[in-house]
Amino acid sequence: MNAVIAAVGIMLVLSLCRVHVVVALIIGALAGGLLGGLGVEGTLKAFNQGLGGGATVALSYALLGAFAVAIAKSGLAHALADRALALVDRQQADAGGALKWLLIALLLAVAISSQNLLPIHIAFIPLLVPPLLYVLSKLQLDRRLIACVLTFGLITPYMFLPVGFGGIFLNEILLANVAKSGVDVTGISITQAMAIPALGMLVGLLVAVLFSYRGKRVYDLEKVAQAERVDVQYNPLSLLVAGLAIAAAFVVQLWLDSMIIGALVGFVIFSVSGVVRWKEADGLFTEGMKMMAMIGFIMIAAAGFAEVMKTTGEVKTLVDSSAALIGHNKAVGALLMLLVGLLVTMGIGSSFSTIPIIAAIFVPLGVQLGFSPLAIVCIVGTAGALGDAGSPASDSTLGPTSGLNADGQHNHIWDSVVPTFLHYNLPLLAFGWAAAMLL
Repeated sequence: MNAVIAAVGIMLVLSLCRVHVVVALIIGALAGGLLGGLGVEGTLKAFNQGLGGGATVALSYALLGAFAVAIAKSGLAHALADRALALVDRQQADAGGALKWLLIALLLAVAISSQNLLPIHIAFIPLLVPPLLYVLSKLQLDRRLIACVLTFGLITPYMFLPVGFGGIFLNEILLANVAKSGVDVTGISITQAMAIPALGMLVGLLVAVLFSYRGKRVYDLEKVAQAERVDVQYNPLSLLVAGLAIAAAFVVQLWLDSMIIGALVGFVIFSVSGVVRWKEADGLFTEGMKMMAMIGFIMIAAAGFAEVMKTTGEVKTLVDSSAALIGHNKAVGALLMLLVGLLVTMGIGSSFSTIPIIAAIFVPLGVQLGFSPLAIVCIVGTAGALGDAGSPASDSTLGPTSGLNADGQHNHIWDSVVPTFLHYNLPLLAFGWAAAMLL
């Protein structure tokens, strides 16, 4: 059996059996390395080499967690939640129907903006979502729906709009790697290439919102209240300082392209202003880092897993085996390339990291099968994006879980990973295949 298929399969099965994702990634990497002929020593060496690749992201998220706790201390997010709760109380007759759609629209708009307008990725989730949990729970909104809404906003903009993270993914990674692999991409409209796959994401979102999770789901309000900060008090000054800190963090991040420095600047502003007392700063900083520690460790383990998969060389073997099955059948070829992309991204957890691995192999194969340059760009882009939603190690699922599970009532695998896999990967697979055949 191919080592990549075995490693990803073992990791996914263990995750579905509620084994912790970090443990599942380590066991999957060991199994993949052994099947790939690396041996125990070679597998551990590759895994350890890859760990450093996730360290920067892990530290970024830890500092964002500290910044999030400082914002919570200021009361900014709670002021928003209090306003929303007051609206719920006023709309008891309507069961908060209008507010439900308003909250969904708000979270969707912020998630989309986090990729393009203000490229902060998942940083907003631990700031905004936990204070809203009481309101969401009182409205009996299914958190699986919120996970799908957030994941849509985290993925679709970067795979369709060439701005912010989309500019990096579409221009600097996708088009650059396709061109590097021997296809002339001059004059290609990247939005045209990815429009149909993005439409598949939209269809998945509509199904989740209007059909799958439109019903009510009951959560324990006492658990939500226990998870909330009961000591939060806010005033106009603390809210003003919070606004300035957030603005400064965003500006610094965009200027220096560093989430670490941006979050650190924001936290320092809170400390200097007195909103976070100096004697409390150390405890709050530690509390915030603990809040995001799980995401950090999963990202570090995922980087090690990815390095083992690359070192085995089994990704190329997997593609070569698929090519042998394809023959000259374009329809089968497009489907198998997308399925391979799904497998690779599910294991690595990052579409940005997957493109360079698969482009060098998929592009010559696409040329051999007679696909147009536009179709090749579409296939490689869709194959890379496939698996970002629905991967236990993807920050597009880890981010929503970090906010929605603040009170321990949202399971990462069954409430984030499985719903996003069903509603996004399956439509993306179908629409990506259709786009490859039409372009």
